[in-house]
Amino acid sequence: MSKTQPYQPFLLRLFHGINALLVIACVITGFLVYDSWDGRFGKVGLTIKNRSLIDIHGTFAFVLFFVFLGFIIVSIKLGRNRLVKSDDWQKLTNKVGKNIWWYRLHRVVNTTILFSAILSIGSGKLQDENWLPNGEMYHVWYSLHLIGWVIMLLAIATHLLMSAKVGGYPLILSMFNTKYLPQESPKLWPEKIIAWLKHPRI
Repeated sequence: MSKTQPYQPFLLRLFHGINALLVIACVITGFLVYDSWDGRFGKVGLTIKNRSLIDIHGTFAFVLFFVFLGFIIVSIKLGRNRLVKSDDWQKLTNKVGKNIWWYRLHRVVNTTILFSAILSIGSGKLQDENWLPNGEMYHVWYSLHLIGWVIMLLAIATHLLMSAKVGGYPLILSMFNTKYLPQESPKLWPEKIIAWLKHPRI
């Protein structure tokens, strides 16, 4: 819809990019783990049962956990307008197909990604790495982990479509812009971190 490239806060772009790369790594390694150890809902057979795949997936997930915490804080602080608002749900039934309707739906999808990531990462932390090698596919946390990743993949695909619909290529390309405002300079981060530690707030 928009033909001009909107400006995205630098920290939001940074965490969004790192988070996206880690999610892609987790999805790929997670699928390989599922494909080699589970496969109850269909499998491709790309790999054999390999314990190291579980360790690699866990390593990416471990890093993602900390990056995602930062991403949530940045999303709430700098990207609040991109998340669902209290009146979005009831207003989704109004003006269907209009520009404002697509914006509201986009915010709902963005928020769904965050909650599905919380479900995926949280359930992953509560799993035992020996469950799959032991053939224990029946644990609740493992099932929730699979459900969380499926929801997140669907939400991310919808997020990309919504981004193209709402802002077109300018919106998508704005997340890859490397420029930043003077007050967002990384040189100021140590000073801002110290100030935040003295008076922490979101």
